[in-house]
Amino acid sequence: MRFREVLLLGGLAFNLMAATPDKMLVFIGTYTGGPSKGIYTYELNLPDGHLRPTGLAAETPSPSFLAIHPSKQFLFAVNELDEYQGKRAGAVTGFRLDAKSGKLTQINQVSSGGAAPCYISIDKKGRFALVANYNGGSVTVLPISQNGELGAPSAFVQHTGSGVTKSRQAEPHAHSINLYAANRFAIAADLGLDKLLVYRFDAEAGTLTPNTPPFTQVAAGSGPRHFAFHPNGQSAYAINELLSTLTAFSYDSAGGVLTGIQTMTTLPKGPEPGNSTAEVQVHPSGKFVYGSNRGNDSIAVYSVDPSGKLKYVENEKTRGKTPRNFGIDPTGAWLIAANQDSDTLAVFKIDPMTGALTAVGDTISAPKPVCVKFLAP
Repeated sequence: MRFREVLLLGGLAFNLMAATPDKMLVFIGTYTGGPSKGIYTYELNLPDGHLRPTGLAAETPSPSFLAIHPSKQFLFAVNELDEYQGKRAGAVTGFRLDAKSGKLTQINQVSSGGAAPCYISIDKKGRFALVANYNGGSVTVLPISQNGELGAPSAFVQHTGSGVTKSRQAEPHAHSINLYAANRFAIAADLGLDKLLVYRFDAEAGTLTPNTPPFTQVAAGSGPRHFAFHPNGQSAYAINELLSTLTAFSYDSAGGVLTGIQTMTTLPKGPEPGNSTAEVQVHPSGKFVYGSNRGNDSIAVYSVDPSGKLKYVENEKTRGKTPRNFGIDPTGAWLIAANQDSDTLAVFKIDPMTGALTAVGDTISAPKPVCVKFLAP
């Protein structure tokens, strides 16, 4: 090889190495009212998984779920309140995001349209925020302007009905709402109805229209909570809070139809009194699925076969109490568990071959952490 070619290749390799980030910002949503004041930031060192606190990003009441805008210029948080401006509703707050420092500057705050908003997602184009109101039993769509300001609702849907477990399912409880990348269908998991409601989403007008069929039912008393699409768009997964199960679906992306293909326990030895599930996420590679247990205080790990079905790998303890949420960093190397009732975060290395988790370092202090979001470089 000529000397000039060696120099060019060497320079290219150096540039690629220099362009690869070794640190990533992590935003933590919390419940306030105790030691927490709002949203906190941490810095994740990608080579070794070391997590370092960097401070309070913004004061805001009970920012229990966060979403980062596709432009990375804005961050949005639900404020999980039962009353806002004298009405039975919570709020949604928009922030301008400084990608270097992680500091957040509030843009505006609006009503979520229903009590106790607990989930927010942003559409692919960054034009709308979709919100699930748990106590309100409803879903809301809020327009996002070019400067990150939230507008009046472009859609609001009130769920109706009940489930079989009257102590938890006497009324609707919308717990999440997710859009697949195609931006055509939104899936709302309603814990109170044992349904995954499917809406056609108009990405221009920000409206929701019931699909045909309008929902997919899960087993009675399951309580579907969170939902995640597989990267290939052919499979999806719902974690069921009340029965501690995880349901796999095949997904018809053309028609927005979910078909259940498998349900598995999230517990290593079957039913466990006092346990409830919380978060579900698919690994960026699509090879693994993870779900959290509160009570057993573990992350259940599964591998995924070509059909979308799951095979149990392990349950890894989260080294704290009540892992309400966790996050997988965009590189797929690290998982951070948020232990709500022990005020800690725990970092785990993900085995790229098996999906198994290995604890890294000590747990890190965090006041009432309930949401983990990474700012991808």
